[in-house]
Amino acid sequence: MAASPRSERRAERKTARKKKRAQRREQRKPALSAHHLNTPHLCLLRAPRIATATQPSGRDITVATYNVHRWTGLNGRGASDPARAAFVISEMNADVIALQEVMRPHRGDDPLVTLSDAMGLHVAFAATRVHKRGEIGNAILSRWPISGVSMLDLSFSRIEARVAVSARLRFRNSSLDVVATHLALADRTRHRQVRALLDHPDLQNAPTLLLGDMNAWRQCKATQALDEELRDHHNLDWPASFPSAAPVFSLDRVYSRGVKVLELSAHMTRAAERASDHLPVIARVRLPA
Repeated sequence: MAASPRSERRAERKTARKKKRAQRREQRKPALSAHHLNTPHLCLLRAPRIATATQPSGRDITVATYNVHRWTGLNGRGASDPARAAFVISEMNADVIALQEVMRPHRGDDPLVTLSDAMGLHVAFAATRVHKRGEIGNAILSRWPISGVSMLDLSFSRIEARVAVSARLRFRNSSLDVVATHLALADRTRHRQVRALLDHPDLQNAPTLLLGDMNAWRQCKATQALDEELRDHHNLDWPASFPSAAPVFSLDRVYSRGVKVLELSAHMTRAAERASDHLPVIARVRLPA
């Protein structure tokens, strides 16, 4: 007996639903497989499409550190909007920038690549963990080429995965090591992370810059160790950078070894107050002769 038209339509709809479900499963496969890379890993080293400079024009350069809060703005509950933080980064016009809480989505445009190409900056990125929406980690942006990159796993706690990424910038007769990190909230873990950083070869040699969100909201052992061993900071009055709307805590810092810090301040503009829960901290530093 032949099937009725209604039965045929029902069967067609059922087949179409099966195909759609299969397509959705295929689309999810890359994202699901990425979740297995849930340990810190180095995953991006890239030059911009058009690079504008290969050497500093003088000994003084501008560096900055900025926690971009996953591109979600002031309260972290809004939709991802990398353009807000990108505008703040363009305002600073820094030569070297360390970024924390960078989100690189599984699908769609990569904000780091877009930013790198738009501003002519070289970029290195290390992921601390994989979120359901993408990789989260630390990045270094540089006006000049990155000649070498390495990563240090600072995940000393099961609760918080942390990482430091190090980039070497090589100039005519010298080089500069830049280390970017985002330290833990717990005092004991943060102290272990600082000890690991200070003992790392990339922070043993001068000139070196350590940039990042140190989460050092009080005079803990981690802060004391950094202040004692990286003494090239021009003073200990760190600018308040958190929360961005009314900053009280000096969480974001620029430490140096063999590099003189000439000026240091929080970058406070209307755009910066809304683009993240942290203000960027920007410094003018002088490279050794």
